Amino acid sequence: MAEQKTYTEKELVEGCIRNDRRCQEALYRKHFDTMYRMVCRYSDDRDLALEIVNNGFLRVFKKLDTFTFSGSLEGWIRRLVFHALSDHFRRQPKQVHFLDIEDRDAPQNGNVLNDLYFEDIVKLVDMLPNSSREVFWMYAIEGYAHAEIAKRLNISEGTSKWHLSMARQKLRELLQFHYNVNYHAG
Repeated sequence: MAEQKTYTEKELVEGCIRNDRRCQEALYRKHFDTMYRMVCRYSDDRDLALEIVNNGFLRVFKKLDTFTFSGSLEGWIRRLVFHALSDHFRRQPKQVHFLDIEDRDAPQNGNVLNDLYFEDIVKLVDMLPNSSREVFWMYAIEGYAHAEIAKRLNISEGTSKWHLSMARQKLRELLQFHYNVNYHAG
């Protein structure tokens, strides 16, 4: 059996942009398990999870020419796969409510989250300070534990927990502001 070539991240991206099937397969294989585990957190249906991951990778291959290497490729792929996941559940709203802020963190008026679209929530998360946003995304969306986040970001577990706490506090404020602006205006 022939040995598979090892590509750098840049070679993978450039090869995929050129439509090199070997690079596309290598990128898919490299990130499939992680993306599949992420999607399986929201669906017990393994066939559905595979469909969502594959739809996410279609987005990745279509948009790879927009990747700028300013952040992690895995994080960028994760975001596109997560968007495929959210699109699926937006089309099937009765299946699941999957972006839960823990009960103890729920805003005083519980209707705020129900009235927001996924894009609105992502915009609110994007308003968080960079480090807190990254920790929140990894913990709440991607399912990493604080120990894993600490190792990946080269911070302490305590710092990871602090950033998560700050992100939740800021999100509560942003959600309450969104509620006040949209429901008490006029």
